[in-house]
Amino acid sequence: MSYKTKKVMPIGIVSELTGLSPRQIRYYEERKLIFPERSKGGTRKYSFLDVERLMYIAEKMEDGLQTYEIRRMEKQKNQEELRREMLRGQLNAAFRQRT
Repeated sequence: MSYKTKKVMPIGIVSELTGLSPRQIRYYEERKLIFPERSKGGTRKYSFLDVERLMYIAEKMEDGLQTYEIRRMEKQKNQEELRREMLRGQLNAAFRQRT
């Protein structure tokens, strides 16, 4: 597991790094834009990738987008990536059959 994906930071540190309030961060979680893990005691834990994602979300919100629009954009982006991966797999399989 990469240090970027390991969820180890509490919300206070993430708030300091991003400039977002803990309430804003929890709101983005409520809106299904960020997915922290929970410790046994219920504390939210975030990764560096989560911090980057929160910065992206904040930037889009400053640009005037709504949370549902950001979620929709992410869904479309994920679908496009999945299509590319499927196509890449199909092309690789087709070329392997020729040799």
